[in-house]
Amino acid sequence: MKFEDYVYKRPNMETLKKDFTEALNRFNEADSVETKEKAIDTINALRLNFNTMATLANIRHTIDTNDSYYDEEKQFFNENSPLFTQLNNMFYKALTNTSYREELEARKGALLFKEAELSLKTFHPDIIPDLQEENRLANDFQKLLASAEIDFEGETRNLSQMGPFAQSKDREMRKKASRATTNYLKENEKTLDDIYDKLIKVRTKIASTLGYENFVQLAYDRWGRMDYGPKEVANYRDQVHQTIVPLNEELTKRKQKRLKLDTIYHYDLSLDFESGNPAPKGKKDWLVNHASTMYKEMSPETDEFFTFMRERNLLDLEAKKGKAGGGYCTFLPDYDSPFIFSNFNGTKGDVDVLTHEAGHAFQMYMSRHHEVPEYLSATQDIMEIHSMSMEFFAWPWVNLFFEEDTEKYKFSHLSQALMLIAYGVLIDEFQHRVYEEPTLSIQDRKNVWRDLEKKYFPYKVYDDNDYLERGNSWQTIMHLYVVPFYMIDYTLAQVCAFQYWIRSKHDKKEAWDSYVTLCKAGGSDTFLGLLDLANLKNPFKDGTLNKVIPDIKAYTDSVDDQAL
Repeated sequence: MKFEDYVYKRPNMETLKKDFTEALNRFNEADSVETKEKAIDTINALRLNFNTMATLANIRHTIDTNDSYYDEEKQFFNENSPLFTQLNNMFYKALTNTSYREELEARKGALLFKEAELSLKTFHPDIIPDLQEENRLANDFQKLLASAEIDFEGETRNLSQMGPFAQSKDREMRKKASRATTNYLKENEKTLDDIYDKLIKVRTKIASTLGYENFVQLAYDRWGRMDYGPKEVANYRDQVHQTIVPLNEELTKRKQKRLKLDTIYHYDLSLDFESGNPAPKGKKDWLVNHASTMYKEMSPETDEFFTFMRERNLLDLEAKKGKAGGGYCTFLPDYDSPFIFSNFNGTKGDVDVLTHEAGHAFQMYMSRHHEVPEYLSATQDIMEIHSMSMEFFAWPWVNLFFEEDTEKYKFSHLSQALMLIAYGVLIDEFQHRVYEEPTLSIQDRKNVWRDLEKKYFPYKVYDDNDYLERGNSWQTIMHLYVVPFYMIDYTLAQVCAFQYWIRSKHDKKEAWDSYVTLCKAGGSDTFLGLLDLANLKNPFKDGTLNKVIPDIKAYTDSVDDQAL
């Protein structure tokens, strides 16, 4: 069955509520663990079907945001997902209070009950209108950016299609592209400010209603973080500032020398080499064919997985008018199918999608056997390990995509991974500040962003671009609007992916077996529990970054980047 034939049917909320309540009553009234387990299985089937329909509607909406039918369906789920959460929490409450808890933990795993307890803290029926408003505002942001029409070089382009111009070898072209993009954003600056301001206010209100001091801990609980909190993350950010930022500054000086520039401005940072950034040597079908070769040779598991994805048309990769920006991977439980969404634009990012998002999809494919919905996927801090590590496991095959530019790609890939860590902790610290001080004015928030930008990117220089100099470069960051406090997960995962890169150089089979074990485990343990399972060092622990930096620096020092 191909993706276009996957059947979408809007859930009937009254029927769902009736069926859910009946199964829940059977659970509560059952006098044996077997009967209770059957009721759980019925409830899980209802939960998985609702999630499948919500995901299917979202995929088809993002593929074409101008499709009025799926726009309405997206609105339906924005309105009704909080109501479904209410049903889900009724189940969680019954689960945590049952007298058969010990027996059910032995059958379903103790983590399910811990996750249920944490989830109960994050919801109350009183916040349903505010959750609906939060969903609406996040959707407004996505629609605004998806609707971008920028007249540039004789064509009307969206934000994704501006990407190649930002990496042009022609400096004037890079500057023009930056101006064109920021002019569009400047025209919408007040709207973007207003959306974010309202999001901060409604999230703060939700946190207050639930009894939290502010939104920060609520966000951590929403993400299911049981092993660490803001204190551990703050210490980790300090380590990044001490170890990664100086290395990034050194690599930027090398880039400035490569590009033969007296001053390296913000619009120069997207270009890595004077001769041009590494770019794939073909378009979508060519790339997908080479990806098939890569995954066939990588392992039997990846060959089976990628064949499944291609045969079922579970990849929508090309940028087009009306398509939402960015890229993602998601999962359709009723069809046991991952799905990859992207906007190919001819840059190396196209290959990154075929490794990064495919890493997510591979994990989902490998852990689809879990019967408990909570175990199908791990928390995001673990899930990003799957994706970022796959990027490095792909290194032996990247020559298929980049040919003579293979070394360029590897050097860029590693350098940008380091930059991502600094970028992620910048975003994370910004979020902590604005939610810990929700009464900050809009301009005060921008000042906070600009100060933090100088802390983590001390070498970043804006020319006379007033919009960026005033602290607005965060306004296109989807994670701030839609998935707050997610960005730190990328950085934690990157540290773990570096460990797999180092381990694979010494014992490729051991590293790969560990990775597959991690993928199969899905979300069946906590962050630190899964790190232990995979024998990965804890990024929060003092000294972990100092242990991975030497190998990274040895590699970057070994590359004659001036010759690339």
